[in-house]
Amino acid sequence: MDTQKQVSLRIQQLCAEHGYNINSLARKAGIPPTTLKNIIYGNSHNPGIITIKLLCDGLGISLYDFFDTDSFKDTELEDID
Repeated sequence: MDTQKQVSLRIQQLCAEHGYNINSLARKAGIPPTTLKNIIYGNSHNPGIITIKLLCDGLGISLYDFFDTDSFKDTELEDID
């Protein structure tokens, strides 16, 4: 699974755990809902770390918590062309 898909799935998982929908998380994180939707639906292939940090702040978690999953730990290096 590519990193973009992992980020999307992790956001969805955290939304479910915290009882947020996309719009409520976007509002809590202070980002436009379209930005979050673009990340989740794969239209944004490279979400910035600042955006992910804002999402973490909205969820009340650290960046470490966001990426501390088996799927990220087992990620292989991606080819960059």
